[in-house]
Parts: sequence; structure tokens; C-alpha cells
Amino acid sequence: VSYPVISLVGRPNVGKSTLFNRLSNSRQALVSDFEGLTRDRQYATVQLNDETKCSIIDTGGLTNEDSLIDTGIHEQVLSALDESDVIFFIVSNKDGVTSLDLDISSQLRKLKKNIILVCNKAEGLNQVTAAEFFELGLGEPVLISAEHNQGISELIEITIPLLPQS
Repeated sequence: VSYPVISLVGRPNVGKSTLFNRLSNSRQALVSDFEGLTRDRQYATVQLNDETKCSIIDTGGLTNEDSLIDTGIHEQVLSALDESDVIFFIVSNKDGVTSLDLDISSQLRKLKKNIILVCNKAEGLNQVTAAEFFELGLGEPVLISAEHNQGISELIEITIPLLPQS
């Protein structure tokens, strides 16, 4: 059985693996404060609600550096994007919008995919203070804290209608 696919994309240390673990109720993806821990794609099958299952893919953090490892990560991410029905582009409230976020968002907008802008580490943030994320051109950010399980159910509610129905 193949399920709809959601990939988690963003620069290093925005919380992709933490969100992956939260959605999959696992500790499958390694999480730390060190950048660049995730190298290969991680997959998990997730039950989003009573009717909806999907596959989620955790990807390595995208950087500007063209080292061989980063090139490998870029290939992994492109491969994940290719098979995705929905892309979670994850940014960090702690850092605000970075030039790398702007680069990634402009690349993502070229894809004909459903993209959800996910603003992680957003404890105590509201839509007004999240306004700067609109400059990424991906609409209103969904505010979450993957670590503290805030905003996850809203994220799932927004995602389900975008998935192809089996």
C-alpha cells in the first residue's frame, strides 16, 4: 500500500526531526543541538486521523555550502520533494526569516506542490508577531512547537484536505 507523502524540509536546526518524531510518535530521528545530524531520508507511516494515513519523510538540513555532504543532502531532499504530495517547509521563530529561508522558499515555489509554511519554536507567538514570515511568499505560517506539542493538531487539520484521497 502506498500512502500520500509529506516531506519535512528546511535549513539545519529548525526542528524537522523533532516534528518527525512528534508526528510518528517515535524517537526514530536523531535530535540534538548539533547541525547536520540528519543525512539520509527517514521514513515513517503516520496515522493522521481515523481515516488518513500518510508517509512522512525527514530530510537533512539545506545549507548554502557546497560541500560533498551537503550536495548529497540536496540530492536526498530533491528526491523527497519529488515523491511528496505535501511539503512542510519548516522555519524557526527563534531565528526569524533568514536569507537561506528566502532561497529555499523561492526554490519551493517553483514546484507545483502543496507547501505548508510551518513556523516551529513558536511558543507564545501570535499571527501578528509571525507577520515577517509572509515575506517567504508561502502564505500564512502555521505556528507550532514540535517539542511542546503545540499547534500539531491544527497542522494536521490543514494538511489532510491537501492529501490525495485514496
